[in-house]
Amino acid sequence: MRIGELAARAGTTTRTLRYYESRGLLPARRTGNGYRTYDEDDLRLLEQIRVLQDFGFDLEETRPFVECLRSGHPEGDSCPASLAVYRRKLTELDALIGQLNSVREQVGAQLVRAEAALEGGPEPRCELTG
Repeated sequence: MRIGELAARAGTTTRTLRYYESRGLLPARRTGNGYRTYDEDDLRLLEQIRVLQDFGFDLEETRPFVECLRSGHPEGDSCPASLAVYRRKLTELDALIGQLNSVREQVGAQLVRAEAALEGGPEPRCELTG
């Protein structure tokens, strides 16, 4: 299939496909007249990239999964390098969850303080209403 068809089937743009090609994630096969040509395996690569990016992986983090598929594995995450990326991403997510929990605790404490101050003092006057 040609680049326009692949882009349509993958739900992306030809510009994105050319970018992936320039980054070495999508093979650059050409016909005799210079047109890019793709197959169902290339569509699978793009689907793998899309799923990972939907999970928050950056483009470079998808490379081991793409290489795993290219090497003939039925799934992009059945290679040691892909598993290592999963592990790193989980560590990163755990750290972010920890940060968010800390912020949540701080916001909760501020809410408790603000509610206590409101109950203990006069009703604050809104400057906008007079």
